[in-house]
Amino acid sequence: MLSMRDLHPIFKAYDVRGRTDIGDLDEEVAYRVGAAFARFVGAPGIALGRDCRASSPRLAAAFTSGVTGQGVNVLDIGEVATDTLYFVSGSRAVPGVMITASHNPPEWNGLKFCRTGAAPIGVESGLLDIRDFAESGLAEGETKGAVAHFDPIPGYVDHLLSIVDPARIGALRVVADGGNGMAGVALPAVFSRLDAELIPLFLEPDGTFPNHPADPLKPENLRDLEAAMRVEHADLGVAFDGDADRAFFVDETSRPLPGSTTTALIARWFLSREPGATIVHNLIVSHAVPEVVRAAGGTPVRTRVGHSFIKQIMAETGAAFGGEHSGHYYFRDNFRADSGTLAMLVLLQVMSEDGRPLSEIRADLEPYSTSGEINLDVDDQAAAIERVATRFHDATQDRLDGLTVEWPDRWFNLRPSNTEPVLRLNAEARDAAAVAELVELVKAAVRGEL
Repeated sequence: MLSMRDLHPIFKAYDVRGRTDIGDLDEEVAYRVGAAFARFVGAPGIALGRDCRASSPRLAAAFTSGVTGQGVNVLDIGEVATDTLYFVSGSRAVPGVMITASHNPPEWNGLKFCRTGAAPIGVESGLLDIRDFAESGLAEGETKGAVAHFDPIPGYVDHLLSIVDPARIGALRVVADGGNGMAGVALPAVFSRLDAELIPLFLEPDGTFPNHPADPLKPENLRDLEAAMRVEHADLGVAFDGDADRAFFVDETSRPLPGSTTTALIARWFLSREPGATIVHNLIVSHAVPEVVRAAGGTPVRTRVGHSFIKQIMAETGAAFGGEHSGHYYFRDNFRADSGTLAMLVLLQVMSEDGRPLSEIRADLEPYSTSGEINLDVDDQAAAIERVATRFHDATQDRLDGLTVEWPDRWFNLRPSNTEPVLRLNAEARDAAAVAELVELVKAAVRGEL
């Protein structure tokens, strides 16, 4: 039995995340978490994938030792994208773990967990139990588990192309920026089955991320993609995060699409195939999303931010699709898991079937101006939210996730970060001037200038 170790700092809301250069996340921790996960899921075997960071192989080896020490088998699928791990979990009916820190810098790493069928594990669905097991340390059993290796890519590609219709994707030119993360592992195989042309940009996995951080949520990390779009005169640009479960898109004019626009486009495509379907969206997306869903005959369902909430509501409602502002897109036929590559494929089919450039297609779905996500530093998140609620007491309010305040022509949401002493502000109105005015009013209320 290992001695106690405090793991609270690295267990976040949805995963484990810590620095490997200062000992936050080392081999001992990976071993402990492996044993804890094996004990928690109680399954005969688990699937294990990893990203390309320098620390990933040794963390994977230690995690594997922890799992097999509990008498549980490991199916090692090697260096893959996170959505490939979800595919294996769903198709083989095994729990899964992905060793990745997603978009974080190279010195970080982490672990994402799922139950059998790619069902999410977060703080409200078992993550704290795994932490408690790992902190206490578990003795090894008398029987060791076995390790098998498996190449999931051929089956993964077949699976993705069973959800879209490759024959209906035309000869579009696509610049794909992998950010030297995991997207490049499978993209060439995907495009080998399409008429569309892949123009690669930083698709070689390299855990030092030598060209730019693999975080396309930040506009500065899209500059290379936008420049390549202009040079190549391509039809679509796509930027993936480090583990490729998220994707951000750029139209043929090099203008990025907000996650809300992509959500609306994909939702409308699904509703054209499944009239009346349910579409899930988080409360940060543009009001255009539920409006588009209703106009297409669907039922929009609003949820909290976060993949575990989205996936839970999708399971409860049978929703065909779910989208978030942050570039996560979830598909019922993909075990309700998020996939940046599948979102790209659907968007390519949308463009091919429509026939217009993406800049024209998107114009139908962007009636509002938005602020984007703004971080506000605060000492006391709860007190700041209450000040804002008091300031705007005459408006409609709800507390589904932080504080949402609405008027007929504008709205904002203010919610606490799970990891930083900040409040995240998103605002929307009819035009940019109204958005700017609303943002300044909220900032003043946060500061107590009532």
